[in-house]
Amino acid sequence: MPADAIVFDLDGLMFNTEQVYAQVMQELLGRRQLPVTDALINQMMGRPGHVAFQVMIQHHQLPDTIAALQDESDEIFLALLEAQLAPMPGLMELLDALERAQIPKAIATSSRRPYVLRVLGRHALEPRFDFLLTAEDVLHGKPDPEIYLKAAAKHRLPPAQIVVLEDSQNGCRAAVAAGTQAIAVPGDHSRSHDFSGARFIAESLRDPRIFQTLGIS
Repeated sequence: MPADAIVFDLDGLMFNTEQVYAQVMQELLGRRQLPVTDALINQMMGRPGHVAFQVMIQHHQLPDTIAALQDESDEIFLALLEAQLAPMPGLMELLDALERAQIPKAIATSSRRPYVLRVLGRHALEPRFDFLLTAEDVLHGKPDPEIYLKAAAKHRLPPAQIVVLEDSQNGCRAAVAAGTQAIAVPGDHSRSHDFSGARFIAESLRDPRIFQTLGIS
């Protein structure tokens, strides 16, 4: 099928926020003298915040509420964000190429809208996207396909004509289940994930296969 539009995940795909999140988790759990394990990180990655924190609570049998953990993590995260936020390699080149080819593009993320706007605002990227879908726009977060089905509807295209770029297995599962052309772009934080159903696993956002799939250069 031709690819007539594209949808980006945000965290870990467009920006290095998963690296920052790892530091947040270390600080958050370190305050409670608890370890951060790869198993816990993989369970939380790509999920909406309230679901991710429920996983953390169950994993460590924490007495904290989801709201309290979210507030504490936001405080830690924002302190780190200013100094450490950076685009992932190849992001700006890919956006430029998509715009030259006039291919519609959007973002579909499990993160909350105020945070998304803050991250995009650091690099003036929000106006470059046709629309944003965030945690507030769906009832069921990734790996449920709802967010990508909504993205297809907003693009006014069948899911099979949309390319989705994802860095986590939960996000990739959502894209595959929605019937889109899912392409996995793992980072160091997710290279061990299961990307079954993805069209291919890209080396980075500079991978020429992404450009070939979209017919851009």
